Amino acid sequence: MSLLQTLQQQTLPAKYTQLTENEMKRRVLEIKKKLGSKLFLLGHHYQKDEVYEFADAVGDSLQLAQIAAENREAEHIVFCGVHFMAETADILTAENQKVILPDMRAGCSMADMATIQQTEKAWPVLQDLFGDTIIPLTYVNSTAAIKSFVGEHDGATVTSSNAKNMVEWAFSKKERILFLPDQHLGRNTAYDLGVGLDEMAIWNPIEEMLEYEGDINNIKVILWKGHCSVHENFTVKNIDYLREKQPDMNIIVHPECSYEVVQKSDYAGSTKYIIDTIEKAPSGSKWAIGTEMNLVKRIINSQPDKEIVSLNPYMCPCLTMNRIDLPHLLWALESIEEGTEVNQIKVDKHTAQGAIKALTNMLERA
Repeated sequence: MSLLQTLQQQTLPAKYTQLTENEMKRRVLEIKKKLGSKLFLLGHHYQKDEVYEFADAVGDSLQLAQIAAENREAEHIVFCGVHFMAETADILTAENQKVILPDMRAGCSMADMATIQQTEKAWPVLQDLFGDTIIPLTYVNSTAAIKSFVGEHDGATVTSSNAKNMVEWAFSKKERILFLPDQHLGRNTAYDLGVGLDEMAIWNPIEEMLEYEGDINNIKVILWKGHCSVHENFTVKNIDYLREKQPDMNIIVHPECSYEVVQKSDYAGSTKYIIDTIEKAPSGSKWAIGTEMNLVKRIINSQPDKEIVSLNPYMCPCLTMNRIDLPHLLWALESIEEGTEVNQIKVDKHTAQGAIKALTNMLERA
């Protein structure tokens, strides 16, 4: 989300802070019933229960955007997630459909670590160093502008579920990959495919320099220096402590965690992989999960026959995800009911065209 968008965002009216939880929930249900199929409410796995419970569909970011794209009946799609997710939904949905983000402050620190200005500065430098041997890949946790840049350079988006397939595809096209914006997912994926750590460099967008020791001709993967502020808080110390105290506990983490944490864990995979693995696990099994806390709590509540904890007991939920709360959801719905929609997400046509290329390059191989 740009500074201009932040300055232009509307502020939650005071009246919503004065309503009781029951009053707000009653109104949400009333509006959903009134609008019927004209309204489609999406809830990301990391959302608070107070909004998650009203979702018509739940899932990860790309899954929800695809679900929204399949729904041609809804006139208003309310995305309870973060900014880049709502952008992707707007890109994939029809022009007559409006995508609403209940709180424009719901951004993503990882996505913000790769701006289009930084990327456009980095690309010619990397071209000078390596020539036309690089294809860009971007995690879907990135802005529409970054997706568009990647699409315009014949690259693709990736998810944590299909990252391996997409990295293999990228290597079939070019000798090297620029992986934005999450260095950890890029590193973990490339390593699993046999790329050595000594064949990976880091692009530092702040210093505008390549971080690498050795002959740059050996570099196969250039990792953008970005990360998820939630998943980077799971540490090797967390794992070592758990191994000592509860050696029979399985450790499962998201690949946005650091390389060291992933290597020390028993399992690593996407949000869907984590949910499915624990659901299929035998009763009485023990699990420590390294991912966002709202999701961990939801898994704990849904699997009472298993012992489940957060890998880091001091973890907080994703702060930007948690900006979407019940008052903001009700505000968004009442604005739709009144015909005065707030916080609409609209990606311009030029940006959308490039982003669709990147998304299509991935979806054709899904």
